[in-house]
Amino acid sequence: MIMKNIMIVSTLDTKGAETFYLRDRIKELGRQPIVLDLSMRLAEGPSADILPQRVAEAGGSSFEEILLSRERSKNTAIMTKGASNLALDMWREGKLDGIIGIGGSTGSLMATDVMRALPFGVPKLMISSTAALPGMSTRYIDTGDIALMHSVVEISGLSDILKNVIDRSAHAICAMADVPSLREQDTNKKGRAIAITMLGPCEKCATMVRTSLEAEGYQVIGFSAAGIGDRAMENMIAQGFFAGVIDLAPGAVIEHLVGGMRDAGPDRMEAAGKVGIPQIISVCGVNHITPPKSKYNDDLRGRRKYDLDKFRSWLRASPDELKRAADAFCEKLNKSKTPVKVMIPLKGWSSVDIPGSITYDPMEDQVFVDGLRKGLNPIHEIIEVDANMEEELFAQRVVGMGLAMFKT
Repeated sequence: MIMKNIMIVSTLDTKGAETFYLRDRIKELGRQPIVLDLSMRLAEGPSADILPQRVAEAGGSSFEEILLSRERSKNTAIMTKGASNLALDMWREGKLDGIIGIGGSTGSLMATDVMRALPFGVPKLMISSTAALPGMSTRYIDTGDIALMHSVVEISGLSDILKNVIDRSAHAICAMADVPSLREQDTNKKGRAIAITMLGPCEKCATMVRTSLEAEGYQVIGFSAAGIGDRAMENMIAQGFFAGVIDLAPGAVIEHLVGGMRDAGPDRMEAAGKVGIPQIISVCGVNHITPPKSKYNDDLRGRRKYDLDKFRSWLRASPDELKRAADAFCEKLNKSKTPVKVMIPLKGWSSVDIPGSITYDPMEDQVFVDGLRKGLNPIHEIIEVDANMEEELFAQRVVGMGLAMFKT
């Protein structure tokens, strides 16, 4: 049996004893621990396997420069970049089977940044004394498949309570590393994996599409298109996990333009085109925006709106916003190496978008469609379907298109 390599990311200048206790527990469990030191000042005591000098060099600087600098944020970025580069290189060489970090606020931020540089499926565990602080866990995890172990007590001194936390964490990361990795999967199975975006107002369509494609032997992996999930999908597409994409809910594109809650960043809807896999795009959520209520101005307060629940409201997108969204779609999709199918449901773009709803406005939606027709590369096709997105007819058309495009 090949010994599994577990990287331990820590700052030995503040967490030395705790880090080496974790190292020893992992070694006792029959795995090979590799300690990487993110310290930005000299640490006393035993040395790491990967010294901060090497980390700084991998980050494009030197440890001497970091010691002389008082720019903490810059130093942190250098060390994080260096550690990320080293970890990714080890993974590519088959020398890293899991990663675990231990630390407080700064240590957790740095270690989890390193973890997110590694592909989905690489075991990742963070022992953090600040995991429960408001807003911190979302920063640590972001789009990564990272498990958090809240230490509850400070990581300061090897009390019996902290040892118990570390013991459990050591067992957890070792067990996770024993699970066969995704790159050990059959490549034929990988070739039949399809990504699909999902959102409450198009959930019925997404479910019908998923179950139909699964019946044909495809694996259909859903992502919540609320900002984080679809950003994670873009990352996984770039990593080569999928043979095709059904993007039912690309509303994050217009949300990025207006600063909405579903914003998934500037690169949304670009990864599939860059890697050259087939794409089916639709329009759930594109004609509605979700700006934070704290930023409502007179214009937004006067918009037609649909209340999803007592916390969330969808505001009708303006014709100008729809035109800008169409331009953004064209810019992104025209970069695609392969033809794209854009499917427009003529009787409403979601379950929210139906006759009788105050925000239902097919004439204004046409501004978006006209923008696509004007700006899309002729290799791409706009397909109009005489149905609402949530009707079976539309789902059937999506499935049919998918079976034709994803055939291997």
